[in-house]
Amino acid sequence: MKFLLPAALVAALGIVFAGAAHAADEWGTVKGQVTWGGKAPPPKVKLDITKDPEHCLSKGDIYSEEFVVGKDGGVKYVFVWLQDPNNPKAKLPIHPDLKAVKDKEVVIDQPCCKFEPRALALREGQVLVAKNSAPIAHNIKWTGEPDVNDGNNKIVPAGGKIEIDDLKASLKPVKVECNIHPWMGGWVRVFNHPYFAVTDADGKFEIKNAPAGKYNIVMWQEGKGWVNGGKTGQTIEIKAGGTTEVNETLKPEDK
Repeated sequence: MKFLLPAALVAALGIVFAGAAHAADEWGTVKGQVTWGGKAPPPKVKLDITKDPEHCLSKGDIYSEEFVVGKDGGVKYVFVWLQDPNNPKAKLPIHPDLKAVKDKEVVIDQPCCKFEPRALALREGQVLVAKNSAPIAHNIKWTGEPDVNDGNNKIVPAGGKIEIDDLKASLKPVKVECNIHPWMGGWVRVFNHPYFAVTDADGKFEIKNAPAGKYNIVMWQEGKGWVNGGKTGQTIEIKAGGTTEVNETLKPEDK
């Protein structure tokens, strides 16, 4: 026996499926790699540990992380994000799956006299949890854009943590420091959308479910500053339903 669906229902289902297909074609993936383009690999610079050396040096010497370059030349801790080509503060279209902030907390730790990770990004509305899993006291001082992320300075006792829940999206990064151990530093960037990443140990990044079309991709690294085209970045065409590759070379001597 055959069952026939009413014409109106068939038409409605057709609209739904067509809409779903169309929606899938409005988003794409951006991925790539940032590699070292200096004349020579960055030298390892050993830091002078003047406070709590028994603990701070318990896992070996501590080196500068201004530039962290992997064995294959990938640059770690580069911030990468998308922004409107005409207005860097404009809000971007957001994929339905990404509208809600799912992970409410982002953690930065101080286990052995350096911030881990050195650089992290979060979305406005997320809470930055500053942990101290060390057996000694640290503090965390954070400063950013005036009147947006004015910052503060708080002691984090051994085994303790504090929560920073008022960070706002800004074009300026938030600098984090420990004044008890003055060689310690790190960076936080806050966005009003989910289209950002920090490069991994191989210098690679991936941004999923990004809006298709022309957007600017911007990169910043603490030792270099702006990596590709200054604070406006460079315009790319994000492929609908596909992957757009963006590879960049960081040349520190061009600062």
